[in-house]
Formats: sequence, structure tokens, C-alpha cells
Amino acid sequence: MPLTALLLLNSLITYIGALIYANHVHDVNLVNDTLTLVKLMADKSPDGRITMQAQFLLEYEPEGRNYFSVFSERHGLIAGNPAVKPPRGLFSDGRAPQLYDIQIEKHALRAASIQMPNPREPDDQLEVTIAETLHDRHQEARQILLLSIPAQALLIVAAFLLVWVGVSTGLRQLEPLTNQLASREHDLAPIGDAEVPVEILPLTRTIDGLFARLRGMLSLHERFIADAAHQLRTPLAGLSVHAERAQASFDPATIKDALNHIQRLILRANRTSSQLLALTRAQTAQHEAGDTEPLNLATLIPELVGQRVHEALAADIDLGYEGPAGPLLIEGDRHRLQELLDNLIDNGLRYAGRGSVMTVSLDRENKHICLAVEDNGPGVPPAWIERLGERFFRVPGSEEQGSGLGLAIVQRIAEWHEARVRYRSGNNGRGLRVEIVFPQTRDV
Repeated sequence: MPLTALLLLNSLITYIGALIYANHVHDVNLVNDTLTLVKLMADKSPDGRITMQAQFLLEYEPEGRNYFSVFSERHGLIAGNPAVKPPRGLFSDGRAPQLYDIQIEKHALRAASIQMPNPREPDDQLEVTIAETLHDRHQEARQILLLSIPAQALLIVAAFLLVWVGVSTGLRQLEPLTNQLASREHDLAPIGDAEVPVEILPLTRTIDGLFARLRGMLSLHERFIADAAHQLRTPLAGLSVHAERAQASFDPATIKDALNHIQRLILRANRTSSQLLALTRAQTAQHEAGDTEPLNLATLIPELVGQRVHEALAADIDLGYEGPAGPLLIEGDRHRLQELLDNLIDNGLRYAGRGSVMTVSLDRENKHICLAVEDNGPGVPPAWIERLGERFFRVPGSEEQGSGLGLAIVQRIAEWHEARVRYRSGNNGRGLRVEIVFPQTRDV
């Protein structure tokens, strides 16, 4: 259908071009005929009269008739058809032949007129006009069109065949690739560029990108299952042991102790599963448009710290906030930042010890914003600081029970915000200071 439409459009353009060419040729011939008549009258007919034979030749047309006229300014019509009269003001620019369109007896005509001195009366002017119908012009344009249509149709058919053969050949080049993909079941290895036609390299590279994302998602799911099995094995085994203790004993004290252990193990399993889910969410791909919003850390962080004050009081820890009064703006996700700060505060509440001081602070570092959580607890030996942030890593010798996922979650959420995490010892070598350095995306 597009090729047929192209043929019709090309035919229309060809006809218009042929008509323009035919009009040009006939206009030139019409002017030449008018000049010839003027010369004939000046040399052979000094009285301005035209013989019958000349009139017949001027008016003869196989498909109709032509027209001519000779008007005198003094005497009016001398010869020809009185309807073929030049319009007034036609010769205002001189005596050069003038072309124009007229209509006689509902027939459209093309006319050429010229002025000449009257050979008999030098002070008189003659207006000589020859007009012809447009039949020959349109007929010649149609003939040119009919001559060009077969050649154009042949070219269209040839183009169709070439496209057909080219597409068929090109699609056959895809058969090895489609067979290769169809034979796969669980293989998400990249297709690669080898033996792939260059025309479809963008497609295969897009498919390889999709495979990579799928591999990442599957790896994430497998890691989550493995982590869950690893972390929940101990509390589930403990639950089984203490449940058997409670069932086998009739001593109320033993039953109560077993139930207390079961309750602690349930809380531990619940926290571990929550942190595993949080870690999985934090390990998702980089944020896309619409995932972030402008956030003012100078108002958000104090609000989030205030929500944890009651827990700090219950743990006998002095939790406070320090920061500038001006706005500190970043592009981020409020819920992820809350999860990041909660894990940092949980880490301090769990390991800093009773009577400790924990400070959450904000500060500017050139074009960056530094969020820090610092405590004056036992801290972490320098040999182990570099390993903080690893999944399931717990500092050896720690008496507190934990999953080793809190700082790993902090690390992933910081990476999601394109921020850096720094671990340092606190003042006087005591405690731990965790710094999150965010890029400041807006000037304030």
C-alpha cells in the first residue's frame, strides 16, 4: 500500500511537471507566432488587413479553433474576432509581448498581445493578439504522464521485490539466534556480539541488558533465601529445643524459663526477618525518575531523632541532635532515610551501653552534607573497622545478640542515594562515629 500511494503521488508530481513544461513551450510558441504576425503585417500588409488564407492558418486547430484580433486605437477592430481584446492597461510597461488568460464562450484561452505602429497612420497604434485553447497543453502533459507511468510502475515493482528479498534474507539471518534463544531454559548468559548481524546488535544488546537485570534479581532472591535460611536456622532450632523443654517438664519455673527463651527467640527471628527484607529492598537497582523528592535534612533528621528518644531513655542513653539552622537540601527518599537512621540509632542503643551518650549531627562539607551518628561506648577495634558494613559481620567478643545486618542496610541505602559511608573512632579513641556524606543537589 505505501508503494502504491508513492506511485500515485509520483504520477501527480509528474503530471504537474509535464503541464508546467507544456505551458512554457506553448507560451514561447504563442509569443513567436504573435511576433511573426506583427512582422507579416508590417512587411506584407501595410493597410493592416489579413488575407483569408492567413486567417485560416491563424484560426486552424485540429481539436477546435484558435483566435486572433487586430485592433486600432482609432478605427477599432480591423481583423479577427472582436471578443479577443487585450484588457486595459496591459501595455503600460512598454511594447513587449504580454501573456494572459482569457475566457471566450466558456472556453479557457491563453493569449499573447503586442502593440505596433499602424503602417498607414504613424500616429495610430495597433494591438495584435493571438489566443489558443489549453487543449494541446493538457494533452501533451497527459501523454508525458502515460509515457512515464510504466517506467515508474516498473521501478515500484522492482523496489517491492528488492525489499521483499532483502527482508526475507535479513529475517533468515535471525534464525540461528532465535533457535539459540528457544533452546535455552534457565540460561540467562549474554548473547554477545559474535555471529550477530550488525543490524540487530542494538536489539541483542538490549536483550543482554534485560538478562543482566534478571540475573541480578534472581541472584538477589537466591541470596535472600540463603540469608534467611542461615539467620533463621539458629532461632528456629532454639525454639524447638525450648518448646521440647516446656513440654517435657512439669516444673512451672522451668516452663516459664522456656517460654521466656521462646519469646526472645521469636523477637530475634522477627527482627532478623525484618532486617533481611530491609536489606533486600536496599539492594535494588538505582533509583529512577519519580523515586526521589527534595528533602530538607535540617528538619527531617531532628524529627526522626525525636521519634526514638523514648527508646533511648528506656535504655539509659542520652540521645541528642546537633545541626545548623539553615536548610540542607538533597534529593532522596524519606522512608529509606528513616530506615537508615533507625539502623544507626539501633546499633548505638544495642552496643553503646547504659549511661552512654549518642549524638546525631548534620554539617556541611564543601558541596556535600554529612550526617553523623556518634556514641561514646566501647567502640570497635581499629582492626575491624574496615569490615563494618559487611553482611552478617559482628565484631568478635561482642556480648550483644545481633544479625550483623544493620550497617549493611545503612551501606546499601547510602549507595542508593549516591552517598558515601565512613566509619571512624569517636573522640579520645572511644565509641564509634558513622558518617553518611550526601551530595547536595541544590544551592541554598
